[in-house]
Amino acid sequence: MSNAAIPPRYVIQSKEYLKLAEQVEIQGSQEPGKIRNPLGVLGLMLITLGIYGIVWYYKINKEMAAIGKSRGSEDCGTSPGMSVLAVTLGSLIIVPPFVSIYKTWTRLSAAERLTGAPSGMEAGLGFVLSLFLSPVGTYILQSNLNKVLQHQAAGSPVEAAMPAPAIA
Repeated sequence: MSNAAIPPRYVIQSKEYLKLAEQVEIQGSQEPGKIRNPLGVLGLMLITLGIYGIVWYYKINKEMAAIGKSRGSEDCGTSPGMSVLAVTLGSLIIVPPFVSIYKTWTRLSAAERLTGAPSGMEAGLGFVLSLFLSPVGTYILQSNLNKVLQHQAAGSPVEAAMPAPAIA
């Protein structure tokens, strides 16, 4: 069947609709960040029966750690692997997943502060939302991380205010 037989409204001009994530540079780091579609994250978690949720959790914690490291701070975390370990195997002990989820929200708040991005949801409220309405908490967490990544990629006012290094 050729494109001539398909009515124009059904011909796809671009594959833009398939884009689930856009890669951005984390300033001062070799690690890339991804601006993910929050609904895409939820859909992939549903389709993969939660497996993508573990991968996603690792990746967002890794991105926040890279943001913190590039700005000389450990407030955004240092070990995304430990965060994943806490929510997977740590669930056998019951307490570690709760601590890890709360710390992820505090890392997001720290990333917002370090990049000068607009402040999103308070960590405690985000934690409670993640516990009782997990899909809504995931959506908001990813949306706020997207704002942080976009803001730092555009160049935050904090970086613009820093003096340029002197040339000898």
